[in-house]
Amino acid sequence: LSPDCSFTCHYRCRALVRLDCSGPPGAGDEDNGNEQLLEKDTNVDEPSEWEKTELDQAQVEQRIKEYNSQINSNLFMSLNKDGSYTGFIKVQLKLVRPVSVPATKRVPTLQAGRPHPQGVKRRTSFYLPKGTVKHLHILSHTRASEVIDALLRKFTVIDNPRKFALFERSEKDDQVYLRKLGDDEQPLRLRLLAGPSEKVLSFILKENETGEVNWDAFTLPELHNFLLILQREEEEHVRRLRHRYARCRQKMQEAL
Repeated sequence: LSPDCSFTCHYRCRALVRLDCSGPPGAGDEDNGNEQLLEKDTNVDEPSEWEKTELDQAQVEQRIKEYNSQINSNLFMSLNKDGSYTGFIKVQLKLVRPVSVPATKRVPTLQAGRPHPQGVKRRTSFYLPKGTVKHLHILSHTRASEVIDALLRKFTVIDNPRKFALFERSEKDDQVYLRKLGDDEQPLRLRLLAGPSEKVLSFILKENETGEVNWDAFTLPELHNFLLILQREEEEHVRRLRHRYARCRQKMQEAL
């Protein structure tokens, strides 16, 4: 257990963990809090301006040239002979709940009086560090649901993909807007239409809304784990509310 960031891991895994915990407690929370105050969830079905745009082959080629001329890295887009194109998207992972990864341990079991080694499939959960970012090389017709699957494979996450959703984030008039992408939307197409600016468009992986998750698809241990997580989140939320109202009450009493 780190004294600064409260990161917890198994004692055998300490040597494998690479995190910078040198910052003071609470570092970086201020920015996240400010962004949460600015964020505004837009209608899921409300298309963005660039999403409505339809491009023919010549326009796609011209957009790719303009896009490549504006970026400051080698993450270019390339036009294929069949009219499709490939390129990179950057996805920031903003997960507030732990994710599960596989852990296999061989334990002896007694059967007919003889010990037999048997592989037992296990899983372990941990929190992804804040600010985790991943670049993916995808096709123009790669769907948002496929991007989620690819991200989970990159981090060997074995949670159900329906627990997560891909969001587009944009800034306009000092306001931050979030919109959840549909499963069939094409992130690289949105990236091309919006241009390389992260303020105009960026992608974020977050937990799916609770009301839209098919809970029947999960096992009993997973559901029990979710209940424990929700209970802890509720207790933390109540603690913060009580602390805030206690401070307000104290200020009022001092004024009186």
